[in-house]
Amino acid sequence: MGADDQNCSTPACQRKRYPVTDPLYPRNVGPAVAFILLMLALPASTAADEPIDADILLAGATLHLGDGQSARLGDVAIRDDKIVAVGAFETGKIKQRIDCTGLIVSPGFIDLHNHSDGPVTRKDTRAVVNYLTQGCTTIVTGNCGSGPVDVGGYYDKIDEFGTGVNVAHLLPQGSLRREVMNSEQRRATDDELGRMKGLAEKAMKDGAWGMSSGLIYVPSSYADTAELTEIAKVVASHHGIYASHIRGEGLRLLDAVGEALEIGRGANLPVHISHFKSSGKDSWGLVRTAVDVIERERSAGRVITADQYPYTASSTSLSATFIPAWARAGGREKTLARLESGEDSQRIEAAIRKKLELTDAGQRIQIARYEPRPEWAGRRLKQIADEEKLEPFDLILRIERNGGASVVNHSINEADVRYVMQQPWVATASDGASRIPSEEIPHPRSYGTFARKIGHYSIREQAIPIAKAIRSSSGLPADILGLKDRGYLRADCFADVIVWNEAEFIDRATFDSPHQYADGIRYAFVNGSPVISEGDVTGALAGRALRHGSTHD
Repeated sequence: MGADDQNCSTPACQRKRYPVTDPLYPRNVGPAVAFILLMLALPASTAADEPIDADILLAGATLHLGDGQSARLGDVAIRDDKIVAVGAFETGKIKQRIDCTGLIVSPGFIDLHNHSDGPVTRKDTRAVVNYLTQGCTTIVTGNCGSGPVDVGGYYDKIDEFGTGVNVAHLLPQGSLRREVMNSEQRRATDDELGRMKGLAEKAMKDGAWGMSSGLIYVPSSYADTAELTEIAKVVASHHGIYASHIRGEGLRLLDAVGEALEIGRGANLPVHISHFKSSGKDSWGLVRTAVDVIERERSAGRVITADQYPYTASSTSLSATFIPAWARAGGREKTLARLESGEDSQRIEAAIRKKLELTDAGQRIQIARYEPRPEWAGRRLKQIADEEKLEPFDLILRIERNGGASVVNHSINEADVRYVMQQPWVATASDGASRIPSEEIPHPRSYGTFARKIGHYSIREQAIPIAKAIRSSSGLPADILGLKDRGYLRADCFADVIVWNEAEFIDRATFDSPHQYADGIRYAFVNGSPVISEGDVTGALAGRALRHGSTHD
């Protein structure tokens, strides 16, 4: 890569790197011209001149290509791990023909924001069944600044033991900082920053697709804008993206979005905002102003995107929900010590009580997992406090002193959810993880995100056209990440393909009963191998580690 690519900060340079036919780039041409350019950019191999031999022929389907255009009727031919023809073509030797009349065939979905870093390496969850049944064939790990820093070692482990879906990884900035500085709340020295940049360079060479940050979590939150920008410059030199759980999703949303955009400008790389929302009833509607801010930045030539899970609740730890980041510095023991000290204790108490006001005295907070009292899972904080004859504030302190809990926070406005999903640069992503049924009551997004976006919001509620909903789950996330040969039904793309029934495709997971698989996927193929056949999971571990810059991009 030349020096001009490394310093691509002008709109003209951005147009060169992300041309007008790239759906991520803000269009500055009329719709007719844009359509012609898009058609010219499509591969000519969607129809073949010679008879096509295939291992699998998906015949007579309603095809959604992942590009957001209207569906068309046609066939899809798969040979080995690739799509070899799409549309109308003459067939040669076909090993297996699957009649897809009345069914939709689309690219497998790509989850840009997943937390399966650990689960994909464990025996009981590496099949990632709860995502396959939603139609997901690729997930992105390393999100929110947390996950393996040794990208090469992580990928090797995935390839050694196998996984049900493809896995692409982001360098997690929080874990990177911890490796160099532990969890200390201070600026990095020049030497420490140099060591972080060196590790970032290695991670990108080992195949990371970019860097993530989690700026409400310790120690990611202790990095200032300048530190983040310096590391992001290393990522930019390898054509990676910067994905951020931004520093504030409530009343500080606009400042937090502004910081992300500043990092993008300073490092000259695409910016992606994770699980885009305004959280807390005092900030409802603010996300619409944030959309306007991003649109202005996109109009100026910057590449800015986001993702969203289609729910009115988020999920994280109880401590991250109620206790400020400064008070969590150094880990749980130091946090508990601050709870007992005079001035710090008063500041923490004020923050917790303010949050309790915004969550209706804890009624909006649902326990997902609390080991000392597993029977509390699925119940609201206020209800438990009433039964225990405690104030919600005192219940929070008790839980924190006994190891903490994970929670679901019902704090997002339904109208905001619908507004955000209509933005053409917002992808679908779960923020969940590979799971199997257990005593926990987690957020249902791990089982239902993609089926909910398409089945509920698009097909049943008609909040977004189905072609756009499919694109937000396939072609768009591929473009955002930079996956060149996944996310679309095109010849020479890897055969990550799903076959599904439009009338049946729906999420079944609820906040009270989240361990329910989505319905409607008839067949799913990962790298050409069947992982779902006739509605049943095959158990095949056909996924791969996707290394940025490799032949499997």
